[in-house]
Amino acid sequence: MMMRTRPHPALTAFAALVFFFLMAPLVIIIGASLSDTSFLTFPPQGLTLHWYENIFEVSAFKRTMVTSATLALVGTSLSLLVGIPAAYALNRYRVQLPSFLSTVFVLPILVPELVLGFSIMKSVTTGLDFPIFASLVIGHALLVLPYCVRVVSASLSSFDFSIEEAAVSLGCPRWRAFFTIVLPNVRAGVIAAFILALITSINDVSISLFLTGPGISTLPIQLLAHMEQFFDPTIASVSVLLMLVTVGVMAVVELTLGLTFLTK
Repeated sequence: MMMRTRPHPALTAFAALVFFFLMAPLVIIIGASLSDTSFLTFPPQGLTLHWYENIFEVSAFKRTMVTSATLALVGTSLSLLVGIPAAYALNRYRVQLPSFLSTVFVLPILVPELVLGFSIMKSVTTGLDFPIFASLVIGHALLVLPYCVRVVSASLSSFDFSIEEAAVSLGCPRWRAFFTIVLPNVRAGVIAAFILALITSINDVSISLFLTGPGISTLPIQLLAHMEQFFDPTIASVSVLLMLVTVGVMAVVELTLGLTFLTK
């Protein structure tokens, strides 16, 4: 019979310290968002939900919430339309394709976001005279493309392409074999890529900072603009709201699919 060994007290203390380091800022933000003062403070001096109500009373916040959600959905969808075929090609024809192509699709991660945002502004917004929202869609799609390619590639790396070849040899068109055989088998990877890309797009600041303009802004950029004029707990309330959106998305995934799909 094997005996269970207890973790070393120093290891337990270190784990607790790391947990405290990660959770303390969140606790501070939540506490500051509930303060009934007109400025950010912690611990809160009295409790109120007024600052959460203020989020929906400020028209700029309501407008940018819709913009951020629309931008995240459109940008992520566009990125998946490019990323899924790219991941398929990189895995299906990995011998025929040059190896450097896999690096090309992670360049948006390797290049600093400030550089990427400035480049898109100069080449797309200014150079091609694209509308602001279209430029934002392109910027966010490029930003999240590496997540889509990498996560879907991880699912495709364990897929047996001989199943697809068997379907094609039996008369199934290749495009139909892709949609009925390949895509259902990597569904978990596609969903994981969608979630990671969506959350990354909603919380982006660096690229949006260069691409927003008059009349069109995102929620994180509006939050920065609000901080320049008002330093009230509304800032903390918006931050908590963004955290709740992220947690809510992950909770839905856990309830519907289970987080085990992330490791498949």
